[in-house]
Amino acid sequence: MAGVSCFAVPAHAQFNSVGMAVDRYKVKVIALDSGKTGAAAEDTFPAQDGTVADSIPALSAEAIKKVWVERYLSVSYPLCRVKITSPYGYRKDPFTGKKRFHNGIDLQARGEKVLAMMEGVVVKVGQDKSSGKYVVLQHGNYTISYCHLSRILTGKGAEIRPRDVVGITGSTGRSTGEHLHITCRLNGKTIDPLLFFNHIKSTQEKCVAALAGQ
Repeated sequence: MAGVSCFAVPAHAQFNSVGMAVDRYKVKVIALDSGKTGAAAEDTFPAQDGTVADSIPALSAEAIKKVWVERYLSVSYPLCRVKITSPYGYRKDPFTGKKRFHNGIDLQARGEKVLAMMEGVVVKVGQDKSSGKYVVLQHGNYTISYCHLSRILTGKGAEIRPRDVVGITGSTGRSTGEHLHITCRLNGKTIDPLLFFNHIKSTQEKCVAALAGQ
């Protein structure tokens, strides 16, 4: 990734809007709803804190830059444009009108590529009446389900990297219209996917700030 040389976002921008030489890595977050996301879980994600220059002082400036770029590319938002239409938690069920717990988040989407957020393994693919066509990825102790897909573009056991395309958004299963439903679980228990999004945002902002300071 040494050829990636341009980050268009200021280090303190509210959302990441990144322009790069390769379209595969162009990610733009246009909206993230605020709200309670539970206890901070960043410490349970793969360690990415610390200063590269301090931990590896023998590296050249160019090598350190490459490390920061690779770290930036080690995480990804699930869509190239992210807008949350229904957050995690209790809401009015769109089918029954009754209050019901929503175990994930819904993202606005229309025929878009669904991207792996981190390196991992595909542990399940399938289709049912509720989730429609779905893909489940495992990232350490975390599993992430992408639901209501129109197409599945991976298979069980596949090793995936950040930004690998695992499916195409759709409206299969129990759905009122096309969108991407994401469910995250830590050790089998659902958590707010915004914790993952916040980890991605924090990681990328640290990398942008480090690269801007070189």
